[in-house]
Amino acid sequence: MIMKQLLLDIQPPATPTFENFVVGRNAEALHSINLALNGDADVRFIYVWGESGSGKSHLISACKAANVHASCVDDVQLLDNAAQIDLFNTYNQMRENIAHLHNNVANNDTSGKHALIVAGNAAPTQMGLRDDLATRLAWGLTYQLHTLTDDEKALALVNHAHARGMRLPAEVINYCLRNLRRDLPTLISTINALDEWSLTTKKPVTVPMLRQLLQLNLEI
Repeated sequence: MIMKQLLLDIQPPATPTFENFVVGRNAEALHSINLALNGDADVRFIYVWGESGSGKSHLISACKAANVHASCVDDVQLLDNAAQIDLFNTYNQMRENIAHLHNNVANNDTSGKHALIVAGNAAPTQMGLRDDLATRLAWGLTYQLHTLTDDEKALALVNHAHARGMRLPAEVINYCLRNLRRDLPTLISTINALDEWSLTTKKPVTVPMLRQLLQLNLEI
């Protein structure tokens, strides 16, 4: 019963933040986003895109959680025509605000301290968006986000386990990467459940324990 409850309690990690974003090959994109959010960059308009699991939605959620003056839009390819026009107008208004800020630095006017971070599943001109909006999105910085390699996922799991004070054998990591859904939230949630079950049973984490966990999950 305890083990079933552990499985039922498996949830994705807490609200995505910059701290729990696994960077991989996306360091430049993350750095630029942080500069834009902090008002420390001339470019305040950033568009990120990539396949499912590349981290774009994570970054958008992290931007929202950062509690700064920013507009964040995920899945821009799903916006209808009216929403695309609204986003186009938002972009233009923000450019005016930034120009106004540059002209009023002496007056400490911060009305233009803003950023627009947008994410989609393809490059701006490849999603069938309105031409005017696609052009605006391409004017700022554009980054293709890269999914994590297996080695990067393995390192992320090792680091996560270390932070929990958990011993995670390499063969368990390899089994997870071969047999589980390959998105990081699923992998981390499984490792968390393994850790809880190991603490409950006072037994070390092993591949047989993982198999037992996965089998029970199929039976629920």
